[in-house]
Amino acid sequence: MSSAAIIGAGAFPRKAYPRELIRRADRIVCCDGALAAYLRAREAIFGFPRDPDAVIGDMDSLSPALQERFRDVLVPVSEQETNDQTKAFHHILSQYPDVDEIHILGATGKREAHTLGNASLLMEYARECGACGVPEPGRIRLDMVSDWSTLFAITGSCRLWVGQGRAVSLLTPDNALRIRSEGLEWPTDDVVFDNWWKATLNRATRDEIRLEFSRPSVALVILD
Repeated sequence: MSSAAIIGAGAFPRKAYPRELIRRADRIVCCDGALAAYLRAREAIFGFPRDPDAVIGDMDSLSPALQERFRDVLVPVSEQETNDQTKAFHHILSQYPDVDEIHILGATGKREAHTLGNASLLMEYARECGACGVPEPGRIRLDMVSDWSTLFAITGSCRLWVGQGRAVSLLTPDNALRIRSEGLEWPTDDVVFDNWWKATLNRATRDEIRLEFSRPSVALVILD
């Protein structure tokens, strides 16, 4: 089995951990608007100029010179029903069946609308094919990592090893869902998820926390 990194056109990571995820990736797929930033950073990450395995998007963000230079790995997709992150995710599912772990980098920062949209899509991928932070056997482990946070979706009750003292935020579009928690400073048992802030910036009081869903649903976890 293997891992893949999706490189988005947001803030390219500078810190060691997200860059290490890129370095270890067996497959690298760049959204077209991210290619230039990836090229500037790749030698610092790998020690040599590693090319991406695919560059995906409508190509409107690529100069003619870069399009010619990387013509063998370009994957033009003109439809506008999905964004480039989703196109990259689907490309990995269809082209690299051995991949069982995907890390999304450069998906946050710069434009708030892109940050919120890209993060919320983690829950869509979990609904679509079970790709999430705590996957069932045979499913893909998926997260989004920046210099500040790790984000992933969960689709049901679970235990998470987060580390005592770590900031933990929970968000869900399901305002009928209740999430009973153990190991958080402020229990979420009675939280009504009718706005995004309701269970943000909590704190783990022990290394492992437990989250219990009142019904089948999906939620987003952000660890700072």
